[in-house]
Amino acid sequence: MISESEIRRLRRFNRVVTSELGAMDQSFLGRGRPLGLARVLQAIGQGKEELRDLRSYLGLDSGLLSRHLRVLEAEELVVAAPSQTEDARQKRVTLTDAGHREFDAYEALSDQHAQELLGRSRKRKELLAAIDLVSATFGSRQPRIRRAVPTEPDVTYAMAEYTSELSDRFGRSFAVPEMGEAERQDFLPPRGVFLLAVQDNMAIASGGLRPIDQNCAEVKRVWVNPAWRGQGVSRDMMRSLEDEARELGYASVRLDTSRHLQEAVSLYHALGYREIARYNDNPDADHFFEKML
Repeated sequence: MISESEIRRLRRFNRVVTSELGAMDQSFLGRGRPLGLARVLQAIGQGKEELRDLRSYLGLDSGLLSRHLRVLEAEELVVAAPSQTEDARQKRVTLTDAGHREFDAYEALSDQHAQELLGRSRKRKELLAAIDLVSATFGSRQPRIRRAVPTEPDVTYAMAEYTSELSDRFGRSFAVPEMGEAERQDFLPPRGVFLLAVQDNMAIASGGLRPIDQNCAEVKRVWVNPAWRGQGVSRDMMRSLEDEARELGYASVRLDTSRHLQEAVSLYHALGYREIARYNDNPDADHFFEKML
């Protein structure tokens, strides 16, 4: 049963966020447009150029999106053209040079605003965890799992979160050594792969696959943002890694984990992995698993 006080707290949160983000301002971030128009411009600048993708991403009906686009076209910030897909009836919207300049201005101001808001908190880690929980609870977009290059910033972010959580769980400082070139190649096809689960341009989960020998690959660095746990992201990531292993020609996968990570142990059992004898010299591992593909 949801209490009246819980409802009031959520509504207070809604009011605070609406006010602080300038959702009601007619000149969002001082650029002369309300938030709705600014969001359309920013989404196009972030690569949502196909009209149907843009509409889905923003959650707008066709009529409202068309009105927003007409305003932006009148300002000579966007241009519409036939889609590059096979369906000639679809439209594609791109930024003009002026649109790119306006997009860059919004990005800089948005970053500055975020820094100011985060700078108010003396509990930034807890605040960001709460923000992640709100995003996971209220977000309607399903995470998308994609291949990643080990050197890209989203992988660096995911590995920083991965090591931070391990340090908390193990009760000591934990660090994953920076990958050398040979190790990076192990996480790239045709030897292996590194995957990220991404929601709204932000990594929420990761997992890697590297060779043990020509027939067996090892699953490494599986991490899921705590706010998204319990939503099937871990299972989706593991299944995607197994699919990648099959595609790369491996007959089996192995992995190890710690007694400190009992939920991981339970997950691997549930996914059909069987416990085997130690196969490596990882001092932090207590459980060793294998699955035939």
